[in-house]
Amino acid sequence: MARMPHAVVVPYPGSGNINPALQLAKLLHHHGVYITFVNTEHNHRRVQATEGANAVRGRKGFRFEAIPDGLVEADRDAGDYDIGLSAATSHRCAEPLRELVRRLNGMADVPPVTCMLPTALMSFALDVARELGLPSMVLWGGSAASLMGHMRLRELQERGYLPLKAESCLTNGHLQRTVIDWIPGMPPISLGDISSFVRTTEPDEFGLRFNIVEANGCTKAGALILNTFDDLEADVLEALRTEYPCIYTIGPLGSLLSHHLPDNDVIAGGLSLWKQDTECLAWLDMQGPSSVVYANFGSLTVLTADQLAEFAWGLAASGHPFLWSIRDNLVPGAGAGLSSLPPEFVAATAGRCCLTTWCPQEQVLRHPAVGCFVTHNGWNSTCESLAAGVPMVCWPVFADQYTICKYACEEWGVGLRLDDDVRREQVAGHVKQAMKSEEMRRSAAGWKDKAEDAVAPGGGGSSYANLQSMVTALGSVSS
Repeated sequence: MARMPHAVVVPYPGSGNINPALQLAKLLHHHGVYITFVNTEHNHRRVQATEGANAVRGRKGFRFEAIPDGLVEADRDAGDYDIGLSAATSHRCAEPLRELVRRLNGMADVPPVTCMLPTALMSFALDVARELGLPSMVLWGGSAASLMGHMRLRELQERGYLPLKAESCLTNGHLQRTVIDWIPGMPPISLGDISSFVRTTEPDEFGLRFNIVEANGCTKAGALILNTFDDLEADVLEALRTEYPCIYTIGPLGSLLSHHLPDNDVIAGGLSLWKQDTECLAWLDMQGPSSVVYANFGSLTVLTADQLAEFAWGLAASGHPFLWSIRDNLVPGAGAGLSSLPPEFVAATAGRCCLTTWCPQEQVLRHPAVGCFVTHNGWNSTCESLAAGVPMVCWPVFADQYTICKYACEEWGVGLRLDDDVRREQVAGHVKQAMKSEEMRRSAAGWKDKAEDAVAPGGGGSSYANLQSMVTALGSVSS
């Protein structure tokens, strides 16, 4: 008799990886895969504080576990927290994960672990899988194009593009003028749009080195899982398939999940690291169709007080009602995020704006009142916007967001890009254009339809069919 497959899902401890990993875990659980979802102890406590203890209690066949992330508490307020976290997880998490797998395998009421399934940036988990003789799959948290770009960072070094020759290259247009036209499956792309990690003059800069290792480390897995769909990134997916023996495109994950899980499913919620405000949905209910601008810069982006003010007055000058999610730490050192706003701005926009610290983004983007999304172009946000058919005003700042922005604006026709130097006049102008552009709205609606086609149950949906193939593969390794 075949054993129940058991996947240990290990996301990088940031929202951008936790959320899609949880969506994937729910889908696999729904199809009969036993899931152990591994948070860090720090995030486990954060989720309990924001969502309640029930959020990590799990249910039959779906358990939550936690391992230390290797950081001491004093390091969590450091300015380079993300770099410290990346270094700590890659160097100190392997042994706790190894011990967890051994403990799971010793439990009488838990099926033996049959697959390790980390997200990108956690390649140590693939090494643990190999040591323990376990099959593995890896979930890349970005677009297919961003993976291909990051896999070429090493070659950019070898060809002499990196590190940058001088600090002046950061500001003199060099990043935009230098065009890379040899990355397989990708259109010509400026050096600066490949990744934020090219912005260094140090040959051994940690962010660049870490991302080279982690992007190429994905090839150690037996299969690559991508939160995208075939029509969206056909050319780069074809190129990636020459480098990976097995790729499962199963996006958009949120759309696929909505086709599979009933609304009353016990684990249908998320694992938010911030307390979510659902009152904004009632405010949206009172607004007209496609009349509202939604702004949110994700879980990692930080702004200066001046940048926040430029966005604020730009949104105000657009003339449209807007919903703006401002994290408490969006402006570092300024206390609660909402208190960082200019007092006169709050007074000037009273009655036509809704300000919140965190919100259920997927529900917001799918609300008929939302007509435009001002975004940092994180991949989860971009996928959710494409699935909802909402045009974007784009301001990338970190990692793969530059690549995603290029595709949104130049390849998919759904975005307008803001300059790095935020100016209220440009914010207002781009928002006005995105809200009234019939061409952008048609493009966005077209991608929404294609995303729906990809996740459609039955024979036609490529992402739906790929999920079934993935479940079959997981079942075969457990028999």
